[in-house]
Amino acid sequence: MKFADLGLTDELLKAVEAAGYSEPTPIQAQAIPQVQMMRDIIAIAQTGTGKTASFVLPMIDILHHGRRRARMPRSLILEPTRELAVQVAENFEKYGVNHDLKMALLIGGVQMGDQVKALDEGVDVLIATPGRLMDLFERGKILLTGCELLVIDEADRMLDMGFIPDIEFICEKLPTTRQTLLFSATMPPPIKKLADRFLSNPKYIEVARPASTNTNIAQHKVFTSARGKRETLRELLRTDEVHSALIFANRKTTVRELNKSLQRYGFASGEIHGDMDQSSRIAELDRFKKGDINILVASDVAARGLDIKGVSHVFNFDTPWHPDDYVHRVGRTGRAGAKGRAFTLVAPEDAEAIQNVEKLTGSALPVFEVAGTKDVREPREATEGKEPKAKKAPREKPERSKPKREPRETEARETVARRKPAQPELRETEAPRKPAHAEPRRSERRRPDPEDERPTEPGEWNGPVPGFLSLSAL
Repeated sequence: MKFADLGLTDELLKAVEAAGYSEPTPIQAQAIPQVQMMRDIIAIAQTGTGKTASFVLPMIDILHHGRRRARMPRSLILEPTRELAVQVAENFEKYGVNHDLKMALLIGGVQMGDQVKALDEGVDVLIATPGRLMDLFERGKILLTGCELLVIDEADRMLDMGFIPDIEFICEKLPTTRQTLLFSATMPPPIKKLADRFLSNPKYIEVARPASTNTNIAQHKVFTSARGKRETLRELLRTDEVHSALIFANRKTTVRELNKSLQRYGFASGEIHGDMDQSSRIAELDRFKKGDINILVASDVAARGLDIKGVSHVFNFDTPWHPDDYVHRVGRTGRAGAKGRAFTLVAPEDAEAIQNVEKLTGSALPVFEVAGTKDVREPREATEGKEPKAKKAPREKPERSKPKREPRETEARETVARRKPAQPELRETEAPRKPAHAEPRRSERRRPDPEDERPTEPGEWNGPVPGFLSLSAL
C-alpha cells in the first residue's frame, strides 16, 4: 500500500514524499482512513510505529478548510511532556508545509507572552501539555468551545504522570460533538474508563500486542552489582560498536552523576531530566541529534515518543520500576526498520523489577556476559591505566606497661603530700586550726610579687583548704 491509496490530498502527498516516506506503517494504514471518516478511534500501538503521522496527516486535510478565530483553537492535541509536544509541532511544520495552517505550542518552561499572542491571533492546531493549558484556561486566555477535534496522545503516560483528572476537566469543557482520537501503547483500566466516558462508538485499532517490543531490537540483561554498574556500562560502551546511545536511569540525581562519570572517562555524553528548564533540554537534544554528543543520559521524561533517528543502543542503567516503561525505553532504538540493541543492567535488588518486565513482555531476556569487569567502586576521577595506591600499614603502638596500682589510702596520702607541705603531727585532743582568711601560699622558688598583696576580687577562691586535702579526710 502507498500513501496515495489513503485518499490524502496532492499537497500532502508531496510533503510526505519530500520527507522521504512512500509506504505507510500498519498504524497509519488503519488509522488515517478512519480519521478522515470523522470517527472516534482508540489506537493501541507500540512506540516507534509512526502513530504521530497517523493523526497529523489526516488532521491537516480536515483542517485545510475552515476559518480560525481568536482564542478559540479549532483542534487540540494533548501531550504528556514538552519534548513530545515539540516533536508533534515539528511534524505539523514538516507535513503542513503546503497548507496555510496556523499552529500554537503551549508548554511550560517558557514565557506565556508569545503563547497568548498566538492565541489572540487565532490558531488551527493547538498542541499543549495539560499543565500549561489549564493555567491559561483559568486565566481566561483560551476558549475551548470551538474545538472540533481532540487528540489524547500517550494516554497511558498521562496516567503515570497524574494528568487524568486534568484531561477529564478539559474534555468536559469541549463540545460534545467533537471527534476524539486516543492513542496509547497500553490499555490499563483507568484509560479504558476514560475512553468509555468521552469517546462515542470508537473504532478500536491494534497493530501490535500491548506492551510488546520491536522484533528488530536485540534485547539482553546483564547481571552485575550495584557498585559495579558503571564499570559494566563503560565496558559495553567501548566494546559493542555503539554509534549513538540513550542511557536511562530512574532518578534525576543518578542521571546527573552518571553523566559526570562518563565525561570523566572521556565519553561525549550529555543529560536530560525534569529539573532542567525547557531551553536547556531542547539544546541538549539538538546536540545529540546533530552528533555533537553520541551518548545521552536521560530520565523517563525522554523515554516516550521522542523520534531520534540513528540510535543504535539503549541501556537501562536502572531496571525501570514500571514494566511499561521498559517497552518505551527500548523503543528509542530499532526505529523505521533499523536494527537496534538494548541492554538492561540487573543488580540483585532489581530481581523483582526484571521479573515484572519479563512477565509483561512474555519472554525471558537472554543473559549477556561482559568480560573484564570487576565489582569496584566508582573513583572520583578517571584512573584508567593507573595502579591504585597501596594502603599504608597501620603503625603499631608500643605497649606501655601499666604501673602497679597502690592501695587507695597510700595513693591518697602521696597526693596530699605532693600538694601540701608537711604539717606538724597533731595530738588527738588538738583540733586543726582553721584560719579565717588564709592567704594563698607563695612558692619559695619565686620572689614575692606585689600583685599577690592585692585584695581578692569576686569569683576568686580565698576560702579554707578543701576537706579532701586535709589529713582528717584520710
